[in-house]
Amino acid sequence: MYGKEGVAVVDKSYINVGILGWGTVGTGVSKILMNQHALIAKNSGTDLNLKKIVKRTLPATREGVELPADCLTSNPAEVVDNPDIDIVVELIGGVTEAHSLIRRAIQNGKHVVTANKALLAEHGGELFQLASEHQVSLNFEASTAGGIPIIKTLQESFAGNQIHSLYGIVNGTCNYILTEMHEHSVNFSDVLKAAQDMGYAEADPTLDVEGIDAAQKLILLIALAYRSSISLPQLHVEGITNITAQEIQYARELGYVIKLLAIAKLTDGNCVEARVHPTLVPERSLLANVGGAFNAVCVIGDAVGPTLFYGQGAGEMPTASAVVADIIDAAKSVQQGVSAPISQAWLAGGQAEVGFASIDDIETRYYIRFVVADRPGVLAKIGTILGNWQISIASVIQKDPHGMDTVSLVMLTHTAREKNMRAALSQIYALEEVKGEAQLIRIEEEVAF
Repeated sequence: MYGKEGVAVVDKSYINVGILGWGTVGTGVSKILMNQHALIAKNSGTDLNLKKIVKRTLPATREGVELPADCLTSNPAEVVDNPDIDIVVELIGGVTEAHSLIRRAIQNGKHVVTANKALLAEHGGELFQLASEHQVSLNFEASTAGGIPIIKTLQESFAGNQIHSLYGIVNGTCNYILTEMHEHSVNFSDVLKAAQDMGYAEADPTLDVEGIDAAQKLILLIALAYRSSISLPQLHVEGITNITAQEIQYARELGYVIKLLAIAKLTDGNCVEARVHPTLVPERSLLANVGGAFNAVCVIGDAVGPTLFYGQGAGEMPTASAVVADIIDAAKSVQQGVSAPISQAWLAGGQAEVGFASIDDIETRYYIRFVVADRPGVLAKIGTILGNWQISIASVIQKDPHGMDTVSLVMLTHTAREKNMRAALSQIYALEEVKGEAQLIRIEEEVAF
């Protein structure tokens, strides 16, 4: 039997699955495949057989999972090179080993499911090209926002939309920290330690709190939304380590909440602004009320309008749910002899459909907090410099003295160009009355629906 483009249709009563990595998510996947076997077969018409699981250290058991005999192995070759396995699920994380194993699996004609956003952000073009050449699918729903089906939505449901913009709270660690700071008026360092003690943050939280994890996910979302690829060095990325309890408090007083947002916005010049940074969002907005470790992605399309996808962005079972959905899709590809749709943006040598704007050229509103000498005329000097760079002040508040004869000046601006703001700040810092660098946080009003 043959399917699309002469690819042989597999006529078999079941489809064998092999999993690379049996950590938190791998355990969740095995639970669903074993415990919901009959339900999956009934709902999808696909009989999935969990054939092999690779775990580096053996033996091992997991509560709530009873594996078939000889299912566990420490040798990845028993999965990627095994002719009996149809679908390989990569859940080991990291880049180097995962990259090598996925390449081998694809070259062996196996469909692949991965949750590895770091790998795809770095090697996505190459791997999708390889999958296309071997006519297999490479599925990655769980790579971004855990159990939220944002990948498939962008690939399929919004295929008829020009995406105007998207805003994502896509890192649960940062969202948890900022929520705790907002609700309990505590410092970043104290919340981070508590998050590490509770397992919400890694022992080395750099990828999360410096915005890198969110940036890797934004790369995937941009590829799907705009059919163009961008690399990590091209993105403007800021983390949350400089956010203080004072900024949280002052933002609240002004009617805003601070969130770490991954942002992509299509400009009039057919360029995309691509950035990750702390952002003031109106407290009345839905995104402002996404708390704790939850994720949310707001997508605004020309036809569909504003939409919001909300749910658990990490954890054993939410992420496993997305992985199993991808396994089912891959199983259908095996049965029908076709590969799943592949975003052309990933294909090596593909023509990009948009360019990417420099951070210098974005236009937005700003929150700025200066620490200045408590004396007459300081505000006038700062205002003059801002005005010379076409930056208009919307409001200004002088906060209580800090001691040592200094006060905080908290300003909100009207829309201004980033490069003008940077130039103005450089001149303002030269004033003897200004003590150190300002706290600068961008404002996004469009998320207010």
